[in-house]
Amino acid sequence: MALGGYATTAVTAVTAQDTLGVHGVFPISPSFIQLQMRLVLGDIGADAFKSGMLADAATVEAVADVLAGYPAIPFVLDPVMVAKGGHPLLAGEAVASLKAALLPLASLITPNTPEAEVLWGHRIATLADQHRAAEALLRLGARAVLLKGGHMDAADITDILATPDGTHIFTARRRDTRHTHGTGCTLASGIATGLAQGMTLPEATRRAHAYVQAALASAPGFGAGNGPLNHAVG
Repeated sequence: MALGGYATTAVTAVTAQDTLGVHGVFPISPSFIQLQMRLVLGDIGADAFKSGMLADAATVEAVADVLAGYPAIPFVLDPVMVAKGGHPLLAGEAVASLKAALLPLASLITPNTPEAEVLWGHRIATLADQHRAAEALLRLGARAVLLKGGHMDAADITDILATPDGTHIFTARRRDTRHTHGTGCTLASGIATGLAQGMTLPEATRRAHAYVQAALASAPGFGAGNGPLNHAVG
């Protein structure tokens, strides 16, 4: 909403968490997830899709089954695998389903480096590794890859947007803050909003990247752990 969009949400799981970590996960049945999606799509419709936490293979396949019916709508796939505090959010057997069922539907996939390592199957330790991983993920079937560099050991964070038409680089100075909860989800949602508004992928990524940096800079400082961003930033 801060970027001029309107989000409707199909809840895939209910989590019990605070800024210190995820303390419990209550999954929603795949059939009920599909019901949420189909009701909203049949009434309000959608100009873009963005997926986040999909806990298991059955959930991945249920979401893919619905999205496959809307091939013309841009789809941003955020392959959420581990929470900020280390709690696993994607079952190991679901990775194969994600690669087989969802990744080919994605207009963009937005892994961080640990997630990209799982999807690619190799360690990512350097900027050159990031480039190679992004290109490898393109070959797996995604139409574009935004490989985020926040987990890399560097003063500047480099995100690499790889597309069949070329590569775009987005950099930002690393901030000395622990209030980073939801940065990846926020970035993916911001990009999806831009695509829904008719922006090109590089334009949508550039605006979302700037928005996340502003939200980080003005984070309210809540909690004793990884606190939230300021999503209301203008």
